[in-house]
Amino acid sequence: MADASPPLPQPERETINPLYDTRPRPLTHGQQVQVRLLGWAGAQLVRLLGRTLRFDVLGLEHLEREHAAGRRVIFAFWHRCIFAATWFWRQRGIVVLNSVNFDGQWTRRVIERLGFGTAQGSSTRGGLRGLAVMAERLRQGRDVAFTIDGPRGPRYVAKPGAVLLARRTGMPILAFHIGVERAWTLKKSWDLFQIPQPFSRAVVVIAPPVEVPERAAAETMARKQAELQHRLEQARDTAEAWFHLTPAERETLRRQWPA
Repeated sequence: MADASPPLPQPERETINPLYDTRPRPLTHGQQVQVRLLGWAGAQLVRLLGRTLRFDVLGLEHLEREHAAGRRVIFAFWHRCIFAATWFWRQRGIVVLNSVNFDGQWTRRVIERLGFGTAQGSSTRGGLRGLAVMAERLRQGRDVAFTIDGPRGPRYVAKPGAVLLARRTGMPILAFHIGVERAWTLKKSWDLFQIPQPFSRAVVVIAPPVEVPERAAAETMARKQAELQHRLEQARDTAEAWFHLTPAERETLRRQWPA
């Protein structure tokens, strides 16, 4: 009997630096089905509840001023208010940094159905390539956005992607938060994720812009990161307290909101 042929050499697996690796994570057939179903169902739920919400807005002039000057903006917001933000900012072509894990693959389908663009990457995988895509989208005249404590926390701690992108492009960062009068809070989730209840009121609080010099040194970058953290907390605290204030207190706060 002839000797068995030796096994053929296997091609080496391509090695990619994790900071540039935006390949979707492999999914089983069952997971692929889940991605399609969750993507469709998630978009339908956002539309169903979103149509019933009534929004008030503080600080819209910050966005209008930047657009009037011919500039695009880098939005930054906490993971907690993704649901309401997806509805409020829908159909504007905003490009969102989106992770490539299982959750990222189905949430990408949700937000793209609602008129957002996506750049693949996160703080743990593909982040540098994702930032490059977002820089290009800014040059093309589109706003971009970061869920700044995502994809897995820690909650309310801003990651550096927005500040890095601002230095690279010269575009301003606008921190915002959305407070909801009545919502279901997923208390076992790391981000205390909120789903607005039907016919609830909501408030969008947009903070003044954070500007980062294009040649900022490490010390300046650290200072700008701290400024962004402060603006995010300021917007969150104001939005979450809004529906506990009297009408007179709200009107006073509206007039005094940072210029």
